[in-house]
Amino acid sequence: MTRRRRPLSEEERALWQRVAESAEPLHRGKRVAAPPAEAAEEKPKPRQKVQAPALAPYVAPPQAAPAPAAIDRRTRARLTRGSLDVDARIDLHGLRQDAAHHRLRSFLLRGQEEGHRLVLVITGKGSTASPGDFGREERGILRRSVPAWLDSAEFRALVAGYDEAGPRHGGGGALYVRIRRRR
Repeated sequence: MTRRRRPLSEEERALWQRVAESAEPLHRGKRVAAPPAEAAEEKPKPRQKVQAPALAPYVAPPQAAPAPAAIDRRTRARLTRGSLDVDARIDLHGLRQDAAHHRLRSFLLRGQEEGHRLVLVITGKGSTASPGDFGREERGILRRSVPAWLDSAEFRALVAGYDEAGPRHGGGGALYVRIRRRR
């Protein structure tokens, strides 16, 4: 099915002619002449250019720290073998989310001030609620929440990377966290 275009009215043709005359080409190459108006007898007056208000200069936002990455393979292998140990550890077992969040942030700030490079955050493995526990809060919430916190903008200045801990340090119930150096 093809659509037929209706012809432009004189008013629309005059309006298009004014727009085409006021446009500036993007490239300074060949100019293409506007098609002549078929029935336009009088030439419309060129529109005066309006001065745009001056804009404030662009100021780039402060550089945010990059998102945390996984711990590199070499460091992870050294941790697993026991040739590299963590500088500090925190256990968040049994804490509510708000208390755990506050403690984790304080711990990482203190670790950064003390020059720690690698810490262990123990969240616990948790378990899922049984089908009969309808209405109860699902267990293992810290295990899911802590990685999301570490990825958030709030922790980017503190955390350079994190990864699940090896079996020696708690496996899935703990995280290795690499702390960013202070600037």
